[in-house]
Amino acid sequence: MVDDREPVKGGAGGIRRVSPAEAKRLLDLGYCYVDVRSVQEFDDLHPAGALNVPVHAPGASPSTVEFLTVAGRLFAKDAKIVVGCATGIRSLRAAELLLSAGFTDVVEQRAGMEGARGTFGNVVEAGWVSAGLPVASGADAGSFASMRLQGAVDADRARS
Repeated sequence: MVDDREPVKGGAGGIRRVSPAEAKRLLDLGYCYVDVRSVQEFDDLHPAGALNVPVHAPGASPSTVEFLTVAGRLFAKDAKIVVGCATGIRSLRAAELLLSAGFTDVVEQRAGMEGARGTFGNVVEAGWVSAGLPVASGADAGSFASMRLQGAVDADRARS
């Protein structure tokens, strides 16, 4: 089991990775959960109160540049942010991007919604759902489309 405060090498100063339970504790202390999965994944099921800002590989839509543009519109550089995804892969990338863009208080929820998986696909750490933490579904106030951010991303694309 990884210590909740163990930094990951390679990020800007290391990335604090936490369990789902620790992420929930941080939310209770005022952090904002940013779900970086796709709009469809978010609408299917997400942590209650989360905001959806999808991050994808370069060339995908939205791009990592668009991810940072949207994050910059939503949050001050010193905002308290927990990032999460399905299994901890995209959220680790998102945390690296945010830290490299100058965000200073970014924490990554390492097991995501579904749980962290081992080499053979087995769950090695329970995710948000199996930890019994509060979830919501549907395009609520935190969904990417509901926040009208998709229109802002489309407008930025049209200008470029």
